[in-house]
Amino acid sequence: MKSNYSKAISAVVIGALVVSAACISNQEKDRNKNQDASVTAGVSSEFANVSLNQNVASGVALSLASNIENLPLTATVSETDTVVTAAGQEENAESAENTENTQDTTICGYTNLGIASVEGNLNVREQATTDSDIVGKMQGDAACEILEVDGEWTKISSGNVTGYVSSEFLLTGDAARARAAEIETTVAKVNTTTLYVREATNTDCRIVALVGTGEELEVLEALDGWYKVSVDDEEGYISADYVEVSEQLPKAQTITELKYGQGISDVRVSVVSYATQFVGNPYVWGGTSLTKGADCSGFTMSVMANYGVYLPHSSKAQANCGTRVSASEAQPGDLFFYGSGKSINHVAIYIGNGQIVHASNKKTGIKISNAFYRSPICVVRVLGD
Repeated sequence: MKSNYSKAISAVVIGALVVSAACISNQEKDRNKNQDASVTAGVSSEFANVSLNQNVASGVALSLASNIENLPLTATVSETDTVVTAAGQEENAESAENTENTQDTTICGYTNLGIASVEGNLNVREQATTDSDIVGKMQGDAACEILEVDGEWTKISSGNVTGYVSSEFLLTGDAARARAAEIETTVAKVNTTTLYVREATNTDCRIVALVGTGEELEVLEALDGWYKVSVDDEEGYISADYVEVSEQLPKAQTITELKYGQGISDVRVSVVSYATQFVGNPYVWGGTSLTKGADCSGFTMSVMANYGVYLPHSSKAQANCGTRVSASEAQPGDLFFYGSGKSINHVAIYIGNGQIVHASNKKTGIKISNAFYRSPICVVRVLGD
């Protein structure tokens, strides 16, 4: 096939050159004839040359026509060319798919990312008005999925919270993506009933904490078969076999209406309402400020002081105050204590429905967690009924 095309093209080129040469020769000799019209023999010779050139041109034309007639009417592609063409189509399809995937790239699970740009907390409201109830809070740098934008308000979804935030305090587009790249963290989600957080990367060392299924721990470092993680204000090591690891961004915290059983005093309800208003505020080691920063025992100490209960600034010391009760008997306002073995190093306030509020660590600040995210060592009642 390629040989026939080559012959045809060669014939065309040769024919064009011969005809062109003949024309140039004719013009040249016409000028000579005018200059020396008396040389009749030259004139005869000239006509002879023109006739010869015409015969040559005619031969080229016939040869070209013959080659064209021999060409197939329908263009075909060789097997080799078919393979190359198919490969090219696959590459183009793959390139188009990659372009589409790039446009639809998600960041930590968000396709239309928004990030809270505030110092403190951004309120998430049930409706797009400041008169509406607060259903959650986004701490600074918390991420969300933008569902719709309506002027001054943006509807978002973050964690278990869906509602409206002020558009003014939300990063979007390239600004949100750039910020996400700076703040995203690696998180390990527990996929076993009880995960041991150990003091070192072996099973013979001391257990720092027990963490329940579904809980998430910040990964500080990846090691051979182990992860170094943060548990509240402590660090420890967990086996890579019992967790699922992913990149995540901070989420909004839910503020739900709590439902209490019979006999729960107004004081306990008030304690829970008071304590949860500080969700999202910072953790500061040694701090006691509910707004500027507190550590775990500083948080419980300051909350209880508002109700005339004065506790020492130490989780271990607070565990020796009040009356111990079982976790199954816990009521809102009771204190949950955590640690390693019998050594207490963390404290939280129980808020009902299996949840606690506590100053966790520098990364998350004051937050709400499952009361059994770690196995509690004891529960203490410091409020009178």
